[in-house]
Amino acid sequence: MLGHYVFFSLHDATPTAIKALIASAEALLAPQEGIVFFGIGPRTEDLNRAVNDTQFDVGLQIVFSDRTAHDRYQEVPDHLKFIEQNKENWSKIRVFDVDLPDHHLPSSKA
Repeated sequence: MLGHYVFFSLHDATPTAIKALIASAEALLAPQEGIVFFGIGPRTEDLNRAVNDTQFDVGLQIVFSDRTAHDRYQEVPDHLKFIEQNKENWSKIRVFDVDLPDHHLPSSKA
């Protein structure tokens, strides 16, 4: 599996602009073949310990079944449409891609 994490810093970080970005991602990005997990949301404001990176407004997490699904997603018309529709409000984006094991966490002991 491949974890794809994108952190958006916005020029306009009002609640309305954040909700618009999230709605656009949910409509255009989530329904793609090969996605195992999709999640997007605003930064959790009250988690601000010294180790927390607070230099972003919205975080996106997508887990793909494999590298092929990730690579295909990069060229899907809806992904390109999402970028075109939203990029003007991005002051900075950071992308982190991580190879993930193809197994689930062990169940917790009761």
